[in-house]
Amino acid sequence: MKHTMQRQLRRFATQRPYQIVAASAAALVIATTTGALLAGADDAPAGQRTATTVAEMRSDTVASLGEANDASPSASAAPTTAAPATSAASPAAKASSNPDLTRKPERPKPPATKVLDYDYEAQNTYYNCGPAATRNALSATGIDRTQEELGAELGTTEMGTNSAEDTTRVLNAEVKGSPYRTRMFAGAPSPAQMDRLQADVVKAITDGRGVVANVVGDATDTDGGWHSYGGGHYIAVVGYKDNGRTVRIADSANPADPSYWITTIDLANWIASRGYSA
Repeated sequence: MKHTMQRQLRRFATQRPYQIVAASAAALVIATTTGALLAGADDAPAGQRTATTVAEMRSDTVASLGEANDASPSASAAPTTAAPATSAASPAAKASSNPDLTRKPERPKPPATKVLDYDYEAQNTYYNCGPAATRNALSATGIDRTQEELGAELGTTEMGTNSAEDTTRVLNAEVKGSPYRTRMFAGAPSPAQMDRLQADVVKAITDGRGVVANVVGDATDTDGGWHSYGGGHYIAVVGYKDNGRTVRIADSANPADPSYWITTIDLANWIASRGYSA
């Protein structure tokens, strides 16, 4: 009987893991009952044989359970290959998922009207319109230069100042970042050149810079005033309105009429064959 029970316990140990618990419990019940039966059939005293048989059965049962646990897939944790979860997305991932974070900020729309705060000064000689216009434009950026200083830089003589190339050069020497560019008109301005002049004036004034223009001939301002410079003249543009369709002129020729408004189209025609610095 003893050997028969041991074989049954070994058979239970080879069953599936979920059967082991039930088999173990049944084995303990059988062992207890069989111990009592063997007490009368064996030669040894009943207490000694019962204790021995139960101890052997418990030993076999524990060994079987250990073997079953070793064979069970859940006995040891399988290695994991999953990447560790991140607590927060990287800045690059956030930017790629949100186009608003990668879009460059747009330039603010210019105001419809703007006039610079400048310090007007009339030209101190009949030929110093170039230095005076350059000085008036620079005063809007807080730069204070005399007409004599600027005349020396411009190369101004009694014949005047050569061209807008000179005013651009001197303006860039005085203003940080050298923002000025020269636009030359070979003849009558085209519609594209008129649009370019309007855009250049709006940008410069919005940035706080005056524009210097080399004009020749006659022009009429918006109030009907007539301005005539047959030999050529330099003026400063210090403001605009109506989104740049009309511009404010600081004219050094006559301190009694220091400033006036003129349409940008008329200014473009006034610049014809000359140029401007913006």
